[in-house]
Amino acid sequence: MLRLREVREARNLSQADLARLAGVAQCHISDLERGRRKPSFEVLIRLAKSLECSLDDLVDLRTAS
Repeated sequence: MLRLREVREARNLSQADLARLAGVAQCHISDLERGRRKPSFEVLIRLAKSLECSLDDLVDLRTAS
């Protein structure tokens, strides 16, 4: 559902880089990418802004359950 790793890697950012840009902990990014946590709407917005992409780019609704 969350395409965070794919979008992050396409922009040549490490988890630490994205965490710094979005103002979250690197372990939070790791947990999101592994599906261990679900992001809040606020965090999704911060990630999208940091990655300069839309929410649609981050969330694949076709695979959401």
